Amino acid sequence: MKKTFTLITLSGVFLLTSCVSKKKYVALEQELQDTRSNLQRTSVEKQELESKFAKIEARVADYNAKINTLTESNNEKMVMVEDLAVLSNNTKDKMKETLTKVDPEKLKGAKTLEDSMNLAVSYNLRNSLDSNLKEDDDISVDIDNTVVMISISDRLLFNTGSYRVSNKANDVLQKLANVINSEPSLEVMVEGHTDPRTINTPVLEDNWDLSVKRATSIVRKLQNTYDVAPEKLIASGRSSYKPLVPNDSKENMAANRRTRIVLLPNLDKFFALLSANE
Repeated sequence: MKKTFTLITLSGVFLLTSCVSKKKYVALEQELQDTRSNLQRTSVEKQELESKFAKIEARVADYNAKINTLTESNNEKMVMVEDLAVLSNNTKDKMKETLTKVDPEKLKGAKTLEDSMNLAVSYNLRNSLDSNLKEDDDISVDIDNTVVMISISDRLLFNTGSYRVSNKANDVLQKLANVINSEPSLEVMVEGHTDPRTINTPVLEDNWDLSVKRATSIVRKLQNTYDVAPEKLIASGRSSYKPLVPNDSKENMAANRRTRIVLLPNLDKFFALLSANE
């Protein structure tokens, strides 16, 4: 009887031990599977990161190559002119060539590279204007910091209170188009200006409307009649808020009613054109 009890006890201990070992085995096996899964996921993430890193390296290398191309080309190396514009060395050479034609007395007053650049641009643009658009009482031309401003009296362009372009404007607009088309580097802003007298019609609410519509009328005329590229044109209206003189007389109000044409040259392209025109 005693032997039977001992046998039963040993069997129970064996079964209990066997049961615990199986649980541990299952747990270890699950842990192994989890570790393998994590390892595989980490491997995939590593490959993705390496691929992204390789793409970034390629972009950096391409960017550096472009920079090296610019810096290694002496003739096309870009330089900054006193925070005003970026010019290539070729352009600077053209500018120096132009300055040899400028009045020596004016050159004496050029103290900086910016001053010299303004003189060179002024010289070439005035040559273009002299053969196409001469100044008179109704047209004034001013050049400041490489920007050309041409003011045209409204009596040459429009009837009083109207935004429809007069036939009297054909000659001056043709000459203006000749200037614009002769220099592909130019952008052109057309500004409408009025006097302060109130206007209100079914079409025009106020002077803002009148000034904008006058500008867009000139822009359309330049594009449709005189073949000026529309991407070069900008239309804007200033109403009566940028007068040339106080609006205290009829003569002064007439002077303030004007269309201003602002020519904005891309300096690097502008000077590059000089070799083609010589």
